[in-house]
Amino acid sequence: MDLPRSFTIRESSHRLINPFTPEKLAALGRAVRPAPGTAMLDLACGKGEMLSTWARDHGTTGTGVDISTVFIAAARERAAELGVAERVSFVHGDAAGHVAAEPVGIASCIGATWIGDGPAGTVELLRRSLAPGGLMLIGEPYWRLDPPDQAAVEGCHMSAKEDLFALPELLEHFNGLGCDVVEMVLADQDSWDRYVAAQWLNVRQWLDANPDDELYAEMRAELDTAPVNHARYQREYLGWGVFALMDR
Repeated sequence: MDLPRSFTIRESSHRLINPFTPEKLAALGRAVRPAPGTAMLDLACGKGEMLSTWARDHGTTGTGVDISTVFIAAARERAAELGVAERVSFVHGDAAGHVAAEPVGIASCIGATWIGDGPAGTVELLRRSLAPGGLMLIGEPYWRLDPPDQAAVEGCHMSAKEDLFALPELLEHFNGLGCDVVEMVLADQDSWDRYVAAQWLNVRQWLDANPDDELYAEMRAELDTAPVNHARYQREYLGWGVFALMDR
């Protein structure tokens, strides 16, 4: 059970596996103001940057779950680097269906709502781990601009326009799930650039070092098209943000 190697190649230098900068992640922490000692569960935690930096900056504790062995190893290294390895732990496993052994004050899924087949299922999954009055954090893309055609939809790695909401409709969707939206921090175009453009250098360096690898042709084709695709479609049409929710 693991992610395809292409993911770890593409994001080899990343600490955040989403279009958030460290500054945006820190802003989110300041916005939601977790109390010292707050227990967190982060599903599809990637390299664990939120859990480790918030443990350092806010005194939280937590557990992260991710399907990638590479990301989990990086998360543990990062926790040790920041001196919080005794406050956070990381589990290699499928986050879909994972429920905390004890209720937590913050339950999150930042950019991987596929684990619940979309925002609604992910909210229901997080609720199973959440203490009364706790906070859910959902990272989710949305249409920043209305895509004009199917080429724009597919250029944003979606199958259909209906795969995403526009931002007002996404907020209405959360409301319809019985949640109050109590905070949000949105990525911007620079955030997308830092996430996506950094992948190009990772891929190029991997190509230079691995000319005989079985993935070479696939990754070479990706690098041939990814920069223009990002500038033409993703950067213009695709938004992304983290939304803080509380049950009513």
